[in-house]
Amino acid sequence: MSLSEGTPPTLPELTVGRFLSSWEPDVPALLVIMVLAALYGWGLLRLKGRGEPWSAARTAAFALLGLGTLSVATMSALAVYNRALFWPAAVQNVLLDLIAPLGLALGDPLRLAVQALPEHGADLVRRLMRGRLVRVLTFPLVSTALVLTTELTVYFTPYFETALANGWLHELMYLQLLLTGSLFVVPVLTHEQALPAWCTHPVRAALVFVDGIVDAVPGIVVMTHSTLIAGAWYLSHAPSWAPEIHQDQQLGGGAMLSIAELVSVPFLLAILVQWVRFERAQTLALDRRLDTELIPAAPAPGQARSANPDRVRPWWETENSTVAERLRKQSPRT
Repeated sequence: MSLSEGTPPTLPELTVGRFLSSWEPDVPALLVIMVLAALYGWGLLRLKGRGEPWSAARTAAFALLGLGTLSVATMSALAVYNRALFWPAAVQNVLLDLIAPLGLALGDPLRLAVQALPEHGADLVRRLMRGRLVRVLTFPLVSTALVLTTELTVYFTPYFETALANGWLHELMYLQLLLTGSLFVVPVLTHEQALPAWCTHPVRAALVFVDGIVDAVPGIVVMTHSTLIAGAWYLSHAPSWAPEIHQDQQLGGGAMLSIAELVSVPFLLAILVQWVRFERAQTLALDRRLDTELIPAAPAPGQARSANPDRVRPWWETENSTVAERLRKQSPRT
């Protein structure tokens, strides 16, 4: 949205054509998008210069789903009509705290930063990720509570209505929604160890499932709430062609609920894909270790190899662990 304040200009009726073609620049949002794109692009160039690979799918997710969603939320018809109708504003907000963070996280910017930066810079990023404040804010239960609290605060305090009349406060609300959404999504999807050790992939999948349920709460509350949200503003600024105010609010709540439920599916799929890849990598590493352990011991210099050389005892025969015990039971008796 623009930073102008006061009464919004009279807008023509929102049709499908105008929804697709109505765009207006948002300078603060555009600057954020450009900075994020420049930093990510710099990291890609650093890796390319060193001959290190980087997934094109991650880059596409960051650029299209992440930055693309930011552009749509802040500069499309949603931004043009958000001060005349409630439902575009509701869709804006859920895009900013759910869809855009998911796209940015799928791009794995933390891992890119660690790989692209010099060693001291990578160490600094790791220290920041492991700092007490970041650990607290990204703790799954805390970050989920922050997202829910932010959404409810926006709609059920004077915050939202005040932001509609104040361009700068509206921009800060955009930023708050994006940051709180990112606090949960980015650490869960990053390949860097940004969460406690107990947050294994099964635990992350469970957390994403619970988060999907929690994310549906604001949409349900908005859709069923009998009191108008920012009612004074929309009653005085709604154009003549706009739907009835309560219907507009129900449309907005329904859109929030639908998007929140839809985004939980690809989020959960992303976790499951990471889980499968992690298990595959662990299996390959175990196979390599087994192959190494089962190589016969080489004879000493000048000593002839015996007809029945002794093998190096495999690790599971000497190690005291659950996995070793399982392998000992499965190994054939000789």
